[in-house]
Amino acid sequence: MATSPLRTIGYEGASMNDFLDALRVAGVELLVDVRAVTSSRRPGFSKTRLAATLDESGIGYLHLRGLGTPADGRAAARSGRHAEMRRIFGEHMQEPQARDDLATLVGIVRSGRRVCLLCFEADAAHCHRAIVADAVRAATGAPIDHLAPEKE
Repeated sequence: MATSPLRTIGYEGASMNDFLDALRVAGVELLVDVRAVTSSRRPGFSKTRLAATLDESGIGYLHLRGLGTPADGRAAARSGRHAEMRRIFGEHMQEPQARDDLATLVGIVRSGRRVCLLCFEADAAHCHRAIVADAVRAATGAPIDHLAPEKE
């Protein structure tokens, strides 16, 4: 059986409807939140409300906090220092919680569920979720598909 693509999505600039449409079109069954901080200034994208909205849409939600970027990495990303963010996140991925959460994610992807990783940044190239996706691909062979919902 071929491995389903691992999808990623950022909600920056997207409405909730366009975000959900992108997930539905891609056939996502489980959204895995890889944000360290699950609160959001964007209405509907904080953990509790997002999980409820996804549930109403038939999509599961799982928060793997250990796969989130540490505060200094988030600060580097906000300042456009993407190489620094990648270095900080790479070091973070050696932490026990990050390794455990990555193993959990790899197991879910291997199970065949159609999974999508969530973070804020629209451009996956500037987001740690691409690093997580690459680690999952290395472990499972799953191709990666970065979704891009319409922007408001």
